[in-house]
Amino acid sequence: MRKMLIIIGILVIIFVGMVIYRNVRLQNNENNNVSIEEIQKIEEKISSVYMWKEVTGEALPEFQDINSADDKWVWEVVKNNLENYEVTYEEIEEEAKLIFGEEFNKEFPKEGNSSFEYNSETDKYIATEVELDQEEDSFLLDNISKTDNGYEVEIIEYLEDYSEADNVIVKTTNDEEIGRVATSESETNIQEIVKNNKDRFTKKKVYLKQENDNLIIQKVEGM
Repeated sequence: MRKMLIIIGILVIIFVGMVIYRNVRLQNNENNNVSIEEIQKIEEKISSVYMWKEVTGEALPEFQDINSADDKWVWEVVKNNLENYEVTYEEIEEEAKLIFGEEFNKEFPKEGNSSFEYNSETDKYIATEVELDQEEDSFLLDNISKTDNGYEVEIIEYLEDYSEADNVIVKTTNDEEIGRVATSESETNIQEIVKNNKDRFTKKKVYLKQENDNLIIQKVEGM
């Protein structure tokens, strides 16, 4: 019982530390009244569309309009957010609208694609498998500014390489090694390496729009 309480206490300390860390990072931005709840929603939204470099070329590609975004990335995002691996055409279209908003007008190909294979016997689409390497595509929220209808969010992109048993290798998206932490250390240690070397990492600005109760990704720009 005592050991369990100690473990719970450690987890609480880690969680509180991460929340404080996120909040402190954003305090540098004058007139920034972004709440912890807003930060969490923003992070959840970007995480839901943040894919894998080895599958989509970039975890989050740049685009000026969601309808000009890379097709492979778009449909991998949709696939990753669906709960079932076998879905109808309508379910794919509905999920795409839910993720990308009412202005999204890309039409899913009836014959299927590399993300969804069409099964003529069931008239449904089966989500294809994704083979991932040992590098995890990650991002760090660096700055958030409120706009009239949403947010402008600056992120730092990095890779966590788990190819070694005892270490996590922190890399840029160009595979340049920046630092290492022991696998026993927390995510906060990795984020500290990124934060202290942020000029060496890729940065992007993500534009989010509030649409009803949902955050919609409008465009992504390099920095």
